[in-house]
Amino acid sequence: MIVKLEVYSDGEYWCARGLGVDIFTQGKTYEQLLENIKEATALHFEESQKQGERIQVLILSELELPSVYQTA
Repeated sequence: MIVKLEVYSDGEYWCARGLGVDIFTQGKTYEQLLENIKEATALHFEESQKQGERIQVLILSELELPSVYQTA
């Protein structure tokens, strides 16, 4: 099973919201968020994992690009 999570920064925390699944977690840093995603996903799918189902997480993340400057 592939679980899709949208990852974004709200300006203070990094947040992850499940797409099609009821999962939400956050972390002060991106690294902390990744650890929290592992924990939240494992807890959410605990029964599925006990039955031998493999859970994969696909993270869809925002990326801010710097402004593009035009030169004359």
